[in-house]
This record gives sequence, C-alpha cells and structure tokens, in this order.
Amino acid sequence: MDAHHATIAGHKEEDNTEFVILGRVDNPGADRNTNENAENNQEQALTHKFFKEIAAKMVNIDEIHVTGTGQIQEQFIHFLSDTPQYKHTVATESTSNRMSDEAFLSMVTDHFR
Repeated sequence: MDAHHATIAGHKEEDNTEFVILGRVDNPGADRNTNENAENNQEQALTHKFFKEIAAKMVNIDEIHVTGTGQIQEQFIHFLSDTPQYKHTVATESTSNRMSDEAFLSMVTDHFR
C-alpha cells in the first residue's frame, strides 16, 4: 500500500490455505489547485474514500497486516480502529518497497505462518 495504490490479499472463501490477490484500489490524488486549503480538503476526502474502498474488499476479517511505503499504513490502521466493523481486528504493520504480486503473496504467507 502507498498513498495511491493498494493491493489486497487474502484467502478465497472456499479455500482457507492459500493467499491470493483479492483486489486492487487506486487513489488518483487531489487535483492541483491554486488554493492549498481546497487541495488539502480534497486530498483528505479522497484518502477517506480510498480507505473505504479497501475496507469494502475485506469482509469478516479478524487479523490484518498492512505493509507499504511512507506512513499511509498507519493512517489506514487508525481508520480501521475507528470503524465499528473492524474495531476488534488485530492489526500489524511494516514498511516495505513496492513488490511484484508473487513477492507480495510470499511475504503475506510468511507473515501469517
């Protein structure tokens, strides 16, 4: 996950042994605006929408590991803790560089072993 792209991995509903890519969500970011305040407000609204779209792809989770660049993963975990459906979800985070789907699935599998 970074500020503009998220890849969601998890188990298929019928198979609880292998991790697969469940989906991707993109955040185009705010339009460049001459008014810095308006641009900041738009960026916050788009980030909130981005988080809601990611959460919509994660149904009935008990545990989540968020990894990526920068501090967006901390913001996402905070968003989850403020969302009643995810309030009791165990969340961990790490920092990582962008990686291929194969490397990402391998990292997730190793984390949840």
